[in-house]
Amino acid sequence: MAETRRRLRSSTVVLGGMGVLAAALSACGSDPDRRCVDRDSYDYLNGYKVVADKNCKSGSSGSSSGGAYGRGGRKSSVGDADWYYDSDVSNGRADYGTFSRSEAVDRGGFGCSGSGSGGG
Repeated sequence: MAETRRRLRSSTVVLGGMGVLAAALSACGSDPDRRCVDRDSYDYLNGYKVVADKNCKSGSSGSSSGGAYGRGGRKSSVGDADWYYDSDVSNGRADYGTFSRSEAVDRGGFGCSGSGSGGG
């Protein structure tokens, strides 16, 4: 009976450890966390205002689609939207990130080397 319990605990630890390892390795190849922000809304204390993703290009970087007029030629309330990577987000504001996707990927994370390219 004790042998069965010991074996069960051992296999649980191994499976749990493999799950953590798999999550860490898969995080290396994934895209960095990003938010669409209005570059014109920067506030020294709070950072950039987070806006709807539709205001940013679907690609990895760039300014808003269609400039201030957005899609369809209608005036958008967001003047200069862009993707902001690996930022701290609080109360609809993003700060301490980067607009450079490659820089965000190079920062790496748990289990990642700092020299990888994110496949983009």
